[in-house]
Amino acid sequence: MRLNGKTAIVTGGASGFGAGIVRKFHAEGARVLIADLNLDLAEALAQELGDSVRAIKTNVADGSSVGALADAAMEVWGQIDILVNNAGTTHLPAPMEEVSEADFDKVFEVNCKSVYLTARHIVPLMKTRGQGAILNVASTAGVSPRPQLNWYNASKGWMNTATKGMAIELAPQGVRVNALNPVAGETPLLKSFMGEDTPEMRAKFLSTIPLGRFSTPEDMGNAACFLCSDEASMITGVCMEVDGGRCI
Repeated sequence: MRLNGKTAIVTGGASGFGAGIVRKFHAEGARVLIADLNLDLAEALAQELGDSVRAIKTNVADGSSVGALADAAMEVWGQIDILVNNAGTTHLPAPMEEVSEADFDKVFEVNCKSVYLTARHIVPLMKTRGQGAILNVASTAGVSPRPQLNWYNASKGWMNTATKGMAIELAPQGVRVNALNPVAGETPLLKSFMGEDTPEMRAKFLSTIPLGRFSTPEDMGNAACFLCSDEASMITGVCMEVDGGRCI
């Protein structure tokens, strides 16, 4: 029960890595609010896990929606201990000059602007209490970019830099900020990363991961739990790879 008594918001928590984080946080005693565009999927997970998990429809790229998320958490709990910025998207693999402007804008709104918006609405609440933990889910793509995912790579590199900047600024207020850099995993985005989900393409991706497997939601949940728990009270500004050695 490493998160017993703590409250946590997980954006994009209805599926994939986010759902793995929600499940782990719940198992470790946290009360969790799943913030996701897919409300049906979020509510199904909340119903499965019980009364300590709730769901709210949230567009992380919209300021009013993120504001409503913060208000809802405060109304239910009166405090926000942990924020996980997990919601993310990508464009399909393509030469950088062929990615549409609409796809570029979507990637940066969901992957980057969302971190800015949650900071605007939730960081002041944490600063007032003098404590809090923020976790940004970036990607190995931001550390060791893959060809033809250029603007996705750039957005995740932005998240890693933002994490360090947030960490150094918020440390005096008792707020820790870290990031996770997962390698591709069995999530709804896997097919988008690969362009096509075939045995050959999976084998190509796996050949770049020394441990020989994709990241799992459970891997992410375990790493997120540690960084957001009091066990990591001396850790801030870290962008930790959960990648089976891909970035070595």
